[in-house]
Amino acid sequence: MNSMNPKVNFFFNKAEKWQAEFEKLRVIILDCGLTEELKWGVPCYTFQNSNIVLIHGFKEYCALLFHKGALLKDPNGMLIQQTQNVQSARQIRFTSVQEIVEMEAILKAYIFEAVEVEKSGLQVDFKKTTEFNMPEEFINKLEEVPGLQDAFEALTPGRQRGYLLHFSAPKQAKTREARIEKCIQQILNGKGLDDQ
Repeated sequence: MNSMNPKVNFFFNKAEKWQAEFEKLRVIILDCGLTEELKWGVPCYTFQNSNIVLIHGFKEYCALLFHKGALLKDPNGMLIQQTQNVQSARQIRFTSVQEIVEMEAILKAYIFEAVEVEKSGLQVDFKKTTEFNMPEEFINKLEEVPGLQDAFEALTPGRQRGYLLHFSAPKQAKTREARIEKCIQQILNGKGLDDQ
C-alpha cells in the first residue's frame, strides 16, 4: 500500500459528510499503488504523474471519478457520465460505506484497468470545438466587436468549449445575450470562463 500524503489529510479531516466513505475509498485506492496528491481541493491519485482517479463528494452521494473513464470497459455498468457535456471522466457513486466494502474487488479492478489505459497511452477522442453549438447571438458579437473573433480563436480549445457551453445553455435569447455581454472583456483579455 502506498503512503498517505499529509497534505491531503485536511480533506478527510474537514469532511462533515461521507467521512467514513472517503476513508474507505482512500485505503482501497492506495492499496492499488497509486500516489496520493491534492488537486482541485480533493484527493487525486496518480500513476507516474498522470491523473487516474479522484474522490469527491456531493449532497446525495460521494464518488470516484476516473479521468479517462470513457475508455474503461465497464463490465458492471457502474460508470456514470455526470452530464452530457462531460467527454472523458466517469463516476462510480456511493451512498454508504457498506456499498464500498461490498464492491472493493470490483473497484480495484476498475482502478487497475484505468492504470493500464494510462500505460497504453490511450487518449479520449474529444469533440472538436467546431462541433459545439455556437449560438447566433455569439456569432453576431464576433462580427460586431473589433478583435473579439481573433481573441476567441487565440483561446485554448478547452476555454473555447467552456464559453460555447456557457453561452448555449440558456433557452432564452435574452439570457444568452446577457451571458455573452458579460464575458466579452474576459475573452478580449485572453482569459477562460473560470480564469481570474
